[in-house]
Amino acid sequence: MTAPAPLRIAVLSFAHTHALSYVHALSSMPGVVLIATDPDGASAPDDAPRGAELAAQLGVEYVDSYDEAFAWKPDAVVIAAENSQHRALVERAAAEGVHVLCEKPLATTVADAVAMREACDRAGVILMVAYPVRFAPAVRDAIGELRSGRLGRVLGVTGINNGTLPQDRAWFTDPELAGGGALVDHVVHCADLLDELLGERAESVRAVSNGILHAQRDLAVETGGLVTIRYPSGVIATIDCSWSWPLSSPTWGGLTLQIVAERGTLTVSPFATGVAGHDAHGETWAPVGADLDGLLLEEFVTAVRDGRQPQPDAGVGIRTVEIVKAAQASASRGGEVVALDA
Repeated sequence: MTAPAPLRIAVLSFAHTHALSYVHALSSMPGVVLIATDPDGASAPDDAPRGAELAAQLGVEYVDSYDEAFAWKPDAVVIAAENSQHRALVERAAAEGVHVLCEKPLATTVADAVAMREACDRAGVILMVAYPVRFAPAVRDAIGELRSGRLGRVLGVTGINNGTLPQDRAWFTDPELAGGGALVDHVVHCADLLDELLGERAESVRAVSNGILHAQRDLAVETGGLVTIRYPSGVIATIDCSWSWPLSSPTWGGLTLQIVAERGTLTVSPFATGVAGHDAHGETWAPVGADLDGLLLEEFVTAVRDGRQPQPDAGVGIRTVEIVKAAQASASRGGEVVALDA
């Protein structure tokens, strides 16, 4: 039997730090040919390397522009650009007939997210959103346990997604490029897990936020927030989404879901296991467990080869953006409850 042709995948931008692990995961996959481009990297005000310099460190072939990347005729692209650039790149990929894995959040507005889904639907290409946490074995086990019915109906969920200020990627705190601050960066992961866990669309959102954390940096976005989401079934979920971990922390942060059901509770913390220690620079932390970005990429690559739509899809991406935008609106109005369209 003749081996299938290699799958050609282009990584578009190193703006998001997940792009580094995406390159590592794709480079190790058999039957995948990889290139990368980061045309805005040279001018980005970032402390960490980007562009051709970072590509050389990662050992991936590099081209200088998005035009060159698409001229290479990829089968699929992984978009890790600044949030505000997602729509243009997704629509270009759709116009070229190229499948897409897009970094979260899908877009900075609901209208953009909807337009991106429509463009990919018209072109008949896959649009998957990069929510790797849902691939954590602990998350999958918890969802399986709840769906078995043993614990009864879910009554409430507390979500915590805290982390350090993403200071090595300055665009995360640029309101135009990121679309917001901690509310954008950390609400969406919990919102995705709630979407999968509850299987229903949020009914209303209430949020408060402030810039007390890292106030000395005079940032133009919120650095802390608390979001409350109500669902039609009566479930109330909260998400603490603050950049509250100290910059000296040996790891970026963590995510935890505490789920209260009729006959029991579950606590899911995919990043809690690791090996702690010290070196010449202070505390160290080495995570132990599954490579979630690798599992995400395996699902995307397999779906492209099989010609099927993987999850999480654009619908999930739209629903999570809806929650973020409602949270921003609520916070701007002093915590007013914002209803979502049915």
